[in-house]
Amino acid sequence: MTRNARIIGVGMWAPERVVPNSWFDQRLGENVSDWLEVNLTIQERRWCSENESTADLATNAGRAALENAGVSADQLDLVIVATDTPEYISPATSAVVQYRLEATNAGCFDLNAACSGFVAALDMGAKAIRADRRTRRVLVIGAYAMSKYLDMSDKKTVTLFADGAGAVVLEEDPEGADGGGETGAGSSGGAGAADRVEADGSGWLASRLSAAGQYHDWMGIYAGGTRMPVDPAVLERKDHLLKFVRKFPKEINPTTWERLIREVLDDVGASPLDVSRFFFTQININSIHETMEALGAPSERAHTIMDRYGYTGSACIPMALADADEKGLLTRGDLVVFMGSGGGLAFACAAFRW
Repeated sequence: MTRNARIIGVGMWAPERVVPNSWFDQRLGENVSDWLEVNLTIQERRWCSENESTADLATNAGRAALENAGVSADQLDLVIVATDTPEYISPATSAVVQYRLEATNAGCFDLNAACSGFVAALDMGAKAIRADRRTRRVLVIGAYAMSKYLDMSDKKTVTLFADGAGAVVLEEDPEGADGGGETGAGSSGGAGAADRVEADGSGWLASRLSAAGQYHDWMGIYAGGTRMPVDPAVLERKDHLLKFVRKFPKEINPTTWERLIREVLDDVGASPLDVSRFFFTQININSIHETMEALGAPSERAHTIMDRYGYTGSACIPMALADADEKGLLTRGDLVVFMGSGGGLAFACAAFRW
């Protein structure tokens, strides 16, 4: 019998500042509201105040998840923060969060897989519990403060990106999975026959990580690291801010999402119609609808919050999960799928039994 990891608590946090579409109409001097609402369903988003930062969002989301789980911070064994808008280049944002939460018995690290980071961190947290008997509870946080990196004159980015954080508490389930033997070395992040659980098991079921690194220079924040340290010339060119360098082929997300979801569901012997809720990276509502259509599943099973919170990157999936839980949309035993994608390009998909 192999231990498994189950989700026992969820939480989210968003800044108080609400930025409606009308704010951009005035600032940019043109009507962008109609396009945002029709094509992205975004009506408003949250941005950090001048004195708020990623660690603030992550700490509050983590605290909310701990309260929801009925777990104290000193019961945690590991804190993972997934973000590409960190508090500092070094040290890790998770160190700040671990200190503020007083998770005195927990180790910590950050994970940067851009906007797919939360699902990748969820995968790592679940597998840490499955692999290490000393790891019983893991706090996984997706946090995003991209408003700090926006060019206020660039309507392609400034109208889309937002700030927030979401978190889950993972806990061991000693009798939750029958792994069927030793873990084999399969494809990157993939679940082989020995590294998956039965579809009726509790908690983590299967996961996949994937990448398309040839797109690494198409979108990102390219200054501030060792390749391009910040200097006056960098600031003048605004290379320290988020940039869309090239337009991505629109089929990349729907095609990759469908493939990874089908692979993960194949691992657990389930079909898309068996899934109660899908939680996608929420950068484009049309990509979500296209994927759901390709899967042959009703679009309403994909829970979205982008209408109220905009695009919150690595935070959007756990925020949507917390929102669905608060609304009573999840029932024990539900099969749920998390599908994240982000710059790089990086992709991560995971299936859990609620």
